[in-house]
Amino acid sequence: MFVDEVDIQVIAGNGGNGCMSFRREMRVPRGGPNGGDGGNGGSIYLVASAHQNTLVHYRFHPEFKAERGQHGMGSDCTGYRGADMELEVPPGTVVYDKHGEELIALADLRAVGDRVLVARGGDGGRGNAAFRTATNRAPRRTEPGFPGEQRTLRLRLKLLADVGLVGYPNAGKSTLISRISEARPKIADYPFTTLSPNLGVVSLSEDRSFVVADVPGLIEGAHLGHGLGTKFLAHLERTKVLVHVIDVSSASGRDPVHDFDVISRELELFAGGGDDTAVVLASKPRIAAANKIDAMDDPDRLKRLAKHLKKLRVPLFPVSAVTGEGMPVLLEAMWKAVAAEALPTPA
Repeated sequence: MFVDEVDIQVIAGNGGNGCMSFRREMRVPRGGPNGGDGGNGGSIYLVASAHQNTLVHYRFHPEFKAERGQHGMGSDCTGYRGADMELEVPPGTVVYDKHGEELIALADLRAVGDRVLVARGGDGGRGNAAFRTATNRAPRRTEPGFPGEQRTLRLRLKLLADVGLVGYPNAGKSTLISRISEARPKIADYPFTTLSPNLGVVSLSEDRSFVVADVPGLIEGAHLGHGLGTKFLAHLERTKVLVHVIDVSSASGRDPVHDFDVISRELELFAGGGDDTAVVLASKPRIAAANKIDAMDDPDRLKRLAKHLKKLRVPLFPVSAVTGEGMPVLLEAMWKAVAAEALPTPA
């Protein structure tokens, strides 16, 4: 089960109370105060881990509470500090502090090992020994522990992939990713078969490889949320290259040129999640894959698409995800585009 957005509550540990105690040993007159401080409460951190690829485990366990600090003790003993808690999330998780409907970005955990403090543990209270002065040698004052921070967080996962496959439902994206990688998405002859993104690793010769994301089908108005479009489009923000998968057969009843223009328009209009990670999807390098040429009954559909994309300077590769025709050439084009994006920009 793929879950890419959840709300969780984190509660850091409270600090321990300070202790009020006095020395009472024999032959030690006026022993004085020896109450120790309370221990600090445990804090809560989020850590990007390679062992996680979805947020599903937080959907069923949305509340986390760190250990409180131990109370101070006599003989100037400070209480034990509460243990910190680390919550693992997939790389690519954006963390927001949620205040009602307002979301404030806290961190973007892109790489494995990225770590952020989301709830700080409370400080321990001071024992009476801390209040001893020259004029008050037997203080009877202590401090209670301070409460730990409490926050409601929204975790939003944005996939990290080199190539994103975009297109209308049933354009053949799932079949394509199953052909070029070990990914095994659900494939069926009805719209919105894919309801969550799928990742696959493409391996080429000479130890070359890149990651491909199959994003569920988009429709007109996706940037407004139609067909869950905003959720699906958000997963494309961190891809390096976009591949338009276009059905050139007559089975869909749509015009391939119109399909490309509609999806391009949705990429241009998508404004991201309203945070600093939002990017202009239409500015990414694009490649077009004219899919289902094995079922094409009107060659003019492919010719018109090729003429249209030539004007836009978008490379077009006729392929069949079912038979594998044209796939080697398309994969090489994907690799070259990804490699070009990975090169440092000249100063």
